[in-house]
Amino acid sequence: MKYLFLFVFCLLGNIGSMAQETYAEKLGYPKGKKVIIFHIDDAGMSYEANQGTILAMEKGVANSASVMMPCGWVPAYMKYLQQHPNTDAGVHLTLTSEWKGYRWFPLSGRDKVPGLHDKEGAMWSNVASVVKNASADEVETEIRAQIARFRQFGVEPSHIDSHMGTLFGSPAFTERYVKVGIQEKIPVMFPAGHATLISKERNSPAQEIQQFQQIGKMLWNAGLPVLDDLFADTYGWKLAANVPNTEENLRKMKTEKYIELLKEAKPGITMVIMHCAAPSDNFKEITDSWPTRYGDFWAMLDPALKTFIEKEGIILTTWREMRERRAKVK
Repeated sequence: MKYLFLFVFCLLGNIGSMAQETYAEKLGYPKGKKVIIFHIDDAGMSYEANQGTILAMEKGVANSASVMMPCGWVPAYMKYLQQHPNTDAGVHLTLTSEWKGYRWFPLSGRDKVPGLHDKEGAMWSNVASVVKNASADEVETEIRAQIARFRQFGVEPSHIDSHMGTLFGSPAFTERYVKVGIQEKIPVMFPAGHATLISKERNSPAQEIQQFQQIGKMLWNAGLPVLDDLFADTYGWKLAANVPNTEENLRKMKTEKYIELLKEAKPGITMVIMHCAAPSDNFKEITDSWPTRYGDFWAMLDPALKTFIEKEGIILTTWREMRERRAKVK
């Protein structure tokens, strides 16, 4: 795995010659269907994040989540998972601590991962600082520690993904992310099919998409399910400056945005990333991102979104179902 990306570059071929079959079809989903994972990041970050995640999945259309293992409300959410073992929940591999007044720290300790600590002793607040100061060995040590802590609660993660996309911040970090997933036999969030939405979101050159697709082949050949596409910009959906952040306004705006996104999505498995928080005055003290997190929460509960999904024949899936399907494919 040390030379993963050299290997990838050597394998690059003509993108047009690649099989047109989607990973959804490979897993046995109907041809031409849109298959969606509505995924909630940041479970374990706070009480409100836990409640928003639980309610959006139990009462709404959200169907997957991942947990920030260094955060203070992790035990409460993990106890929920112990009581609800079929919940689709993975490890939200966390290498940054972005809020000013609420910080968290590497599980591995300063002696093992000094490059992951900022001057306050917490994780760095942004991806660039992690890339600048941390080695790939330190990153691997920490992500393994977070996976181990998840498993210490007696729950097997449905997948792994990356908080703030830090593990995509450098090729060396991505290499370790993929390596750990393969070695631990945990599905890895990676958009490696047609990658239409993520390509548009990132303004990706063709070569980057080819790299994604080659890594996807590697994951598939290791016996893991693979995404066709990914959308990670719901965080950027905001009301106009002159429109108040009321429940009605946020719900309506977010629901409309999700419906537009579903219309734009291509056939195949698309993971849609969001952040749900149950409203509280306390949560507003943690982050000024509360409007988008409340909006996601209300949208997931909106009957209009569920009606649209059913009307369009969109299939909702989870990482656990994908993993089960992959195990049956030779």
